[in-house]
Amino acid sequence: MRILFFGRGVISTQYAWAFERAGHTVEFYVRKGRKETFGSSIELEMWDARRGKQLIKESWNVNLHEEIPPNYDLIIVSVNTEQLPEAAQILSTAAGNTPVLIFNNLWQDLKSSISPLSMNNVVFGFPGAGGGIADNRLRGGFLKMLFLEKPRAGTESMNNKVKELFESAHFKISWIKDMQNWLWNHFAMNAAMEAEVLRRGSFPALMNHSDSFANVGKNMREMIPVLKARGAKPDAISLMLTKIPPVILGILFNKVIFAKGSLPRLFVEYNNSKAGFAVLEVVREAKKAGIHLPRITVAFEHTEYAKEI
Repeated sequence: MRILFFGRGVISTQYAWAFERAGHTVEFYVRKGRKETFGSSIELEMWDARRGKQLIKESWNVNLHEEIPPNYDLIIVSVNTEQLPEAAQILSTAAGNTPVLIFNNLWQDLKSSISPLSMNNVVFGFPGAGGGIADNRLRGGFLKMLFLEKPRAGTESMNNKVKELFESAHFKISWIKDMQNWLWNHFAMNAAMEAEVLRRGSFPALMNHSDSFANVGKNMREMIPVLKARGAKPDAISLMLTKIPPVILGILFNKVIFAKGSLPRLFVEYNNSKAGFAVLEVVREAKKAGIHLPRITVAFEHTEYAKEI
């Protein structure tokens, strides 16, 4: 299969590497000027957890384009959430009839988030990976599991193509019945975590404070009314974050989910992205609905995003 990744970010690069190893042809679309900046290779230091836990360290050659050539079997988009509207606009004219996998965090409703792309040409999913890129060096990794929406009417053949691609590279798919609701919950959870990152100063700093995840739970409790106002139903993860007492939640995350040496913890520690946009989106929605978010507001008020409210 010939696959084009929109952007050469941390998620795109890791899955592209795995697909190439599985025998597929992978290429990247990057903005004008980035081809020279990025160069023809990237240094990888990432964990591959498809079969056990393997550390990959290599210089990997990549094929970059500043235009979108034709004749791909699939285009995969995994960009910063704020960049998705621009990506959808470009692909609405450049992609033609090529199926598109939106492999992204989303807060808007699915249809408007990809406009002017057609829902009939798009499959939604979410990666099981993380990390960061600095100085052309990627540190991160990916798990065996990833998430895909169950086929909608008319998307069965596209879903099957995406399914075959991931399974050919030995990934396992968790099928999501209501992708819209799942993404709303995941975005809110991400915003709850980013609010704590804003307090601590960075993602690695988040992991170095024992009470960080107790505070993430408190942030999530504050956001539940916003989720409900949007029409979302809190899922199991959201309920866990809001129902378990903060002290116990902190122990659960620090000792089990993000235990020292675990891949989920490493993915967060390697994350050097700028936090705040997810918080901005939730705060905007709360203001529309007249919902007060005192904890989130305190974390948010001294950031550059606060000027946009």
